Amino acid sequence: MQAKTLGELKASNYISLSVKDELRKNLIKQLQQKELGFEGILGYDETVIPELQTAILSRHNVLLLGLRGQAKTRIARLLVNLLDEYIPYVAGSEIFDDPLNPISWYAKNEIATKGNETPILWQHRSERYTEKLATPDVTVADLIGDVDPIKAATLKLTYNDERVIHFGLIPRAHRGIFVINELPDLQARIQVALFNMLQEKDIQIRGFKLRLPLDVQFVFTANPEDYTNRGSIVTPLKDRIESQILTHYPKTVEISRKITFQEAKLTEEQRLIEVDGLVKDLIEQVSFEARKSEFIDQKSGVSARLTISAYENLISNAERRMLINHEQSTFVRLADLSGIIPAITGKIELVYEGELEGPAKVAHTLIGKAVKHLFARYFPDPERAKKSKSANPYTKITEWFTEGNTIDIADDLKLDEYKKHLMEVEGLHELVQKFHPKLSENQTLLLMEFVLHGLAEFSQLSKNYLAGGFGFSDMFDSLFNVDLTDEDEDDFR
Repeated sequence: MQAKTLGELKASNYISLSVKDELRKNLIKQLQQKELGFEGILGYDETVIPELQTAILSRHNVLLLGLRGQAKTRIARLLVNLLDEYIPYVAGSEIFDDPLNPISWYAKNEIATKGNETPILWQHRSERYTEKLATPDVTVADLIGDVDPIKAATLKLTYNDERVIHFGLIPRAHRGIFVINELPDLQARIQVALFNMLQEKDIQIRGFKLRLPLDVQFVFTANPEDYTNRGSIVTPLKDRIESQILTHYPKTVEISRKITFQEAKLTEEQRLIEVDGLVKDLIEQVSFEARKSEFIDQKSGVSARLTISAYENLISNAERRMLINHEQSTFVRLADLSGIIPAITGKIELVYEGELEGPAKVAHTLIGKAVKHLFARYFPDPERAKKSKSANPYTKITEWFTEGNTIDIADDLKLDEYKKHLMEVEGLHELVQKFHPKLSENQTLLLMEFVLHGLAEFSQLSKNYLAGGFGFSDMFDSLFNVDLTDEDEDDFR
């Protein structure tokens, strides 16, 4: 039973802890019981999480430094789980004063007046988290507070009285966690005010100095890109943030896949659409290719949201085909990759060379590189096969195209049309059956389409980008039929 008065709280032998000690106490319990903390944070088990746990045990304020889409804010939000479920506070207090250690005029006056009968309320840990996105227009009044002239006039008090202050976000986060996202975006003078709070525990508002020993766990997030683009963390403030933890992108495709499936928001109908592991890996590989592409600004980073949005688009593209064709079921095809272009172009920052190429072309290039990277996992290397003395398994396929045949795989083809087009390519079904004989019909068709993409990436076929889908033709035939205007544009570049 929760105490309702100060007297009952004292009688219950309640021990008051600072927020940093509270986090430390609950983390120790979690580590001793070998419980998994930070649910949903993947790929940080050996890097970020141990460093964060060390910082909490040291009772440090924390700076999470990393590129966009590296779960910095999510980590900060999960710190709430290390707080006690409920804590008591003086009823009516704006800053949720600890009944056993009040700091505001209101709480001190209540306890002095009512003694053990002072009313107590309980605050849930979910209410002890405050988050603010730093923008250049944030003021000291927003974060710390300001003098309220109406309150001063009503109460007939001078501006030199604590009671005329309207508290900002940080005092209202007393005994909780306060997160400032994108710290470098804060103006330098605001950062200096924060530094004063971290160091001296006092608040200065319009020349009025108020000693208010706030108990706050500060968590800051920052992007290294911001140091050059928009601002920087002032040196005295950075020096007072005791632990700086570097975040990073997933180091393997497997971890990246887990993050994508965990975060992708799909409907129940969309979850019924069949998605082969090959396509899932392709989506992840696109982001890995983007993170090393010379066309993309690596200082800006490639967010994990790219693969999440791309996966959602991929499923939706397949769903759209199913709805258009009045089909009861479908599976994701490689032609559906044309539907992820908007998800890629919206998540990458291009350098000058990338701007010359254009975002759509860069997106197609990334998809192509992802296909080329994964192709050797399923089939022999076409370049080596061409040079090998033994029979080239791709000869029948390339010769079919050499005879002038072409194939267009649009993303809205009905299943029977899709199958018919792929089966027309001589040697294609035979090749897939040779290397992967035990697949379902859908998987076989998908790999047949994959072979065409792979051969195009190894310059054995020509790939054309359609409005929705891809077209394939003979490599040399396309070289001799280049549009003159395209050549002229290339000359200018």
